Amino acid sequence: MKLSDLSAISPIDGRYSKLVTELQEIFSEYGLIKYRIFVEIEWFIHLSNQSNIKELPKLTKTTTNSLRLLYKKFNLREAKKVKNIERKTNHDVKAVEYYLKNKFFEVEKLKDLSEFIHFCCTSEDINNIAYALMVRDASKLIISSHTKKLNTLLKNKAHLYAGIPMLSRTHGQAATPTTLGKELANFSYRIDLISKKISSIKLKGKMNGAVGNYNAHVVAYPKVDWEKVSKIFVGDLGLDWSPYTTQIEPRETLTELLHAFERLNNVLIDLSRDFWGYISLDYFSLFLNKEEVGSSTMPHKINPIDFENAEGNLGMANANFHLLASKITISKWQRDLTDSTSMRNLGSCFSYTLIAISSLIKGLNKLKVNIKVIENDLNNSWEVLTEPIQTIMRKFGLKGGYDLLKDSSRGKQITKEQVHIFIKNLNIPLIEKTKLLNLTPLSYTGLSKKLADDI
Repeated sequence: MKLSDLSAISPIDGRYSKLVTELQEIFSEYGLIKYRIFVEIEWFIHLSNQSNIKELPKLTKTTTNSLRLLYKKFNLREAKKVKNIERKTNHDVKAVEYYLKNKFFEVEKLKDLSEFIHFCCTSEDINNIAYALMVRDASKLIISSHTKKLNTLLKNKAHLYAGIPMLSRTHGQAATPTTLGKELANFSYRIDLISKKISSIKLKGKMNGAVGNYNAHVVAYPKVDWEKVSKIFVGDLGLDWSPYTTQIEPRETLTELLHAFERLNNVLIDLSRDFWGYISLDYFSLFLNKEEVGSSTMPHKINPIDFENAEGNLGMANANFHLLASKITISKWQRDLTDSTSMRNLGSCFSYTLIAISSLIKGLNKLKVNIKVIENDLNNSWEVLTEPIQTIMRKFGLKGGYDLLKDSSRGKQITKEQVHIFIKNLNIPLIEKTKLLNLTPLSYTGLSKKLADDI
């Protein structure tokens, strides 16, 4: 069966494929081959700049530019050529090497230099850098574009709803009032914090041969400072250099980044669940698309499917992020392939995250605030004013205020009249008594509006 939206096994490549097209360029088999070609070409160019490697003369600017066109103009047709070679070699990285050698044979100036393709390299020299660059590019795309778009939307809504009082809930029960905007600001701040952390993580790379000791390098060119050559090469690609490795780069920084994305997604799960709850409370209505169906049997329903979709896909992302972070730092002795097998699933983590972010943006744009419902909830919750009352009692040294209010309000719904009777009987200055009498659940919001405005 030909692959299509209907025949794909994974929803990433089927149902949700249109949402992850940007990541296809990075994490597909085509993308992996392209990144490998990039590393092989740049390593060849880097070696040609080493004066102690006499057999590989310094390349002209024209030749260098033409070599870089091999990855800049790389396409699906060329990728199929690599895969055809792989069918014979049964080795994906060696197939890339042979593909490039074939390209070199087509150019008179390069055909005698083809053996310097993949020179002193083990497959993992190419792969570790390729994957690091893939993850770096995907992270940048998701954080600087999609997460930023989501957070901009949250900030705009935080400002828009900054002054709308809302009943808070702790342990699912009525608590000190807040504003709708302030609750959005909380999420925005958390997203900003973790986004900055993700952007600050610099992934590591290695280029040191079969088991990390430059064995072949030293035999071939003992006078070359191979550690320096390796460090400069890795650094020029925008990665940090790993001086100590086995055949594989330990991937501690990659693990740190995967864990950071897991933390980001936990914030987004929290956001999804909160809004699901607010919709259930009727704090929000969902804009109705007349063509959409909410329930197959209950015509009245408009379900919060975007937030549910986001939560489900974030869970899938985090399951994979967590598994990979636990696996990729472990390798039996100097090398085994269990990590390599796992690494091929990196794209799934980022894809599920991107799908979820798209759902959240879609869901947030459908919301309409039901101010009357929110206000009614507050007006029926005068018990929340027991906090400021007992605080003022403490201020003036009145004993047992907390316990007295606890006995009269705990687990109960009390009225405005009951609250006012209690206040009027307090032995406190008139100005303080008046202040408390003028207080309502709608006005008892502290600095929440300011905090929302300031985000």
